[in-house]
Order: sequence, then C-alpha cells, then structure tokens
Amino acid sequence: MENLTKQVKVLKIYAAVLTVVVLAFIIIALRLMSSDNHFKHITAERIDIVDQNGKISMAISNRESQHPGTIDGKVLPKRDRPAGMIFFNDDGNECGGLVYDGDKKSASMTYSVDQYKNDQIMQLQYSQDGEGSQLKRSYGFKLWDRYDDFTTGQLMVYADSLNKLHDTSAYKAGMAKLKAAGLPTNERLFVGKNTDGEVGLFLRDAKGVPRLKICINQQNQPVIETLNDQGAVIVSR
Repeated sequence: MENLTKQVKVLKIYAAVLTVVVLAFIIIALRLMSSDNHFKHITAERIDIVDQNGKISMAISNRESQHPGTIDGKVLPKRDRPAGMIFFNDDGNECGGLVYDGDKKSASMTYSVDQYKNDQIMQLQYSQDGEGSQLKRSYGFKLWDRYDDFTTGQLMVYADSLNKLHDTSAYKAGMAKLKAAGLPTNERLFVGKNTDGEVGLFLRDAKGVPRLKICINQQNQPVIETLNDQGAVIVSR
C-alpha cells in the first residue's frame, strides 16, 4: 500500500511537470507566431505566401510540390509544372509566374503575365531542346490576344465536356471547331531569336498565321517579308 502511494505521488509530480512543459511550448509557439522573426536561411520544398485571411498570393516551390494553379476559384488537378514562383490575384486565381527548368535534353525560363481570368498575354521566354547539331534554341518577348467573353475557365469546361465523351475523334473535332472560330487565341508577336537562328520582329494575324517578318537571318543578311493569309511570302526584300 505504501509503495502504491509513492507511485501515485510520482505520477502526480510527472503530470504536473509535463503540464508545465506543454504550456511553456504553447506560450513559446504563440510568441513566435505573433512576432516578427528574422531567418538567415530557410530550407523548404514549398512556401505559400498568403494574405491575412489565408488566401494564397504566391507559391514558391520545387517541381514536385508546385501549385497546379487556380481558375475561377477552383484548384486545378495535380500536374507537372516547373519549379519557380506562381502569382495569384485578389480573387485567388493564378495571374502569372516565373518558372524554370533544365537538363541535358532541354532547358527553359519563362516570366508570364496573365490577363484577368485568362491565360498569358505577355511572356519573356528562353527555351532550348536537343543537343549538338540537333539543338534548337529561342529567346525573346511574346504577346497574345485574349477574349474577355471566352476565358480560360470556359475553355476548361469545354475541354472537359469533350473528354467526357471518351471519343478521341470527337475531341479532336471539337477542338478543331474551337480553333476555326479563333478560340483560343494565338501568339501575335515575337521579338527575339527564333529556332531558325533569325533575330528580329515576327508578327502574326488573329488566326496565328505569320504575316510580317523583319529580321537578320543566319547569313547575316537583312530580311523583310510580307506574307498572305495562308502564310505564303508575297513580298520579300
């Protein structure tokens, strides 16, 4: 009986000490959460910057943990995306980013600015694929047109409806119909060096057809070409 009394007393002391330790940890944690801290070095796979309400403003991440993006308040399914920073607007939707990757087979870095509720309208981009004689490289500035009455969210709903048909031919036909109507829109301008080694200004019409090229070619010769709506050269000088 005396031994049992001693054990109970020890347990009470242990419980009291444990309670004090837990309370101390809670107090320290609360102080850390409520105070400004300076960190010299942080190692993380992903960091989400949020507003006071917890809504995401920016995601800084490696490739494996990269945010899949958000459209019309809906987080997209997990997908392969490069490491970098993804930006979100006040609605919580993706609105641009700075991403990069690279290995022996390919490399790229892209800074994109998205139109509200739509895909990118401006992009500063570098990319390359292949090795040796097969190497293709381009870099420069690009512009797109986007329609306010046909957003990325609407495009995704349309594509999902085609996917639910489980018919490859129907999907291709549906997307071809969309493209024929000029939706989604195409690249309109590129200023930089293309994969053909030409450096200059390259303009396309609303259908994405090349219409004007002003550049220096690989032979260091100045080139000015006007093209028709089929992409065929009609004036060259």
